Amino acid sequence: MSAFDYIIIGAGSAGCVLAERLSASGRYRVLVLEAGGADRSPWISLPLGYGKTFFHDKLNWKFVTETEESLGGRAGYWPRGKVLGGSSSINALVYVHGLPGDFDDWEAAGAMGWNWSAVAPVYDEMETRIAPDGTCEGTGPMHVQDVSDQIHPATRHFFAAATELGLPCVDSTDSEGAATYLITTRKGWRWSAARAFLKTAMKRPNVAVRTHAIAERLIFDGRQAIGVEVILPEGRQILQARREVIVAAGAVASPLLLQRSGIGPAGTLKANGIEVRRDSEHVGGQLQDHLGINYFFRATEPTLNQALRPLRGRARAAIRYALTRRGPLALSVNQCGGFFRSHDGLDRPDQQLYFNPVSYMTTPEGTRNVVMPDPYPGFIIGFQPARPTSRGRIDITGPGAADRPRIRPNSLATEQDRAAAISGARFCQRLARTRAIGGLIENPIAPDLLAMEDDQAILDDFRARCGTVFHPVGTCRMGADAEHAVVDPRCRAHGFGGLRVVDASVFPSITSGNTNAPTMMVARRAAAMILEDA
Repeated sequence: MSAFDYIIIGAGSAGCVLAERLSASGRYRVLVLEAGGADRSPWISLPLGYGKTFFHDKLNWKFVTETEESLGGRAGYWPRGKVLGGSSSINALVYVHGLPGDFDDWEAAGAMGWNWSAVAPVYDEMETRIAPDGTCEGTGPMHVQDVSDQIHPATRHFFAAATELGLPCVDSTDSEGAATYLITTRKGWRWSAARAFLKTAMKRPNVAVRTHAIAERLIFDGRQAIGVEVILPEGRQILQARREVIVAAGAVASPLLLQRSGIGPAGTLKANGIEVRRDSEHVGGQLQDHLGINYFFRATEPTLNQALRPLRGRARAAIRYALTRRGPLALSVNQCGGFFRSHDGLDRPDQQLYFNPVSYMTTPEGTRNVVMPDPYPGFIIGFQPARPTSRGRIDITGPGAADRPRIRPNSLATEQDRAAAISGARFCQRLARTRAIGGLIENPIAPDLLAMEDDQAILDDFRARCGTVFHPVGTCRMGADAEHAVVDPRCRAHGFGGLRVVDASVFPSITSGNTNAPTMMVARRAAAMILEDA
């Protein structure tokens, strides 16, 4: 393989954007390394197919956290995409920018130039927004669809309940209030980062993409990154980058690669036989994630359960999708929700809600099965505290890429996070007790949210049943100086040349909602900086 100007490690949401932007002028040769395979599975193309990819061995890293006493001794299951497009190829499709204050927080934390006024235009240039009637706004490669004309009729009760509580109903989750979630689909197909960005780049002669390519460690000349040692199907190779190596492997894998390359906590590196290039506790530290919980209800009228549980119903949905690219198979089950303030006195929303017109069968172990809905009408009200303050870690357990990571989320470690869990549940109680949703409830499915009168019962239930909402960030955080961060506001690794980290790991703090959209935004803005510096 000949030398490249830029080597991008990871073809996930960030890596795909980087590849398209850095190669667009034709001046630079770009190599993209992806540890997973191609994205040809029909379960990726089918929007509702993420129920199949959730545990798919070939498409999913299927990470598991350490057990947490704060969650009743449970370990968490963390699916992450192992395929072109990364987690954008297997996620639940919801597209949320994050609230403006999230990015103002970034700048206040030392990520100068990343406030809302700076990042909002990046979203605009990246997107094409498709209205229910098919009209488009914008010309960007990421297609984002408004499916408010397709969501289930039962969702009308959610919007009526919001109005009953005096809450706003809005056009999108860019602002506070009840909304239909925008999703990353185009003409009824999943529109992942690979399809929006990477497929365009792959048509260019100056771009090469290698799948099943596992980055073992970075190669340095002094303090300058010059390449990467990679495990390919044909064996190990050292690939050289003339300009920069860009780590875009995600919030789990990016800090692991840095640590295997000698950048990380000295004690951890030495314990695994790795020479220390730079001692930094921040590599793998500052892990943040959203924890969420669902409350299940039996419904008084039909929901998606009746469309997707019976074989006849699934056949009808499949035929409709084949003929029109519409209907339940073209959507996410996360059909509506939004950002809300759980109580008076808050200056901005503190909770993200989901109202799903479907309920899932559960196994005795409590694992959600998103493929087979319950055999009766049902729906879900779920929430996640928007800005958790607990911080965890991700670290290597050995010197090789095959060694599984040690993931310690440190969930509910702060009083603020425990209080936010209680506040979110109380807000869901208020919603469920409205006339609008009360009329939809035949009966709650245990554990009964409406019967939880004291805060301790709510918190105990949250500890017992909550789980990740699959938004890990912050493990290579961005900041002004090496004492507090891993990369600077231009995503350059502190203390090294020719090395950047560009993905969700650089978030200084977690955004209020789903993280796929801000990850792509970060990559697009970072690509512009890389080209400026070139």
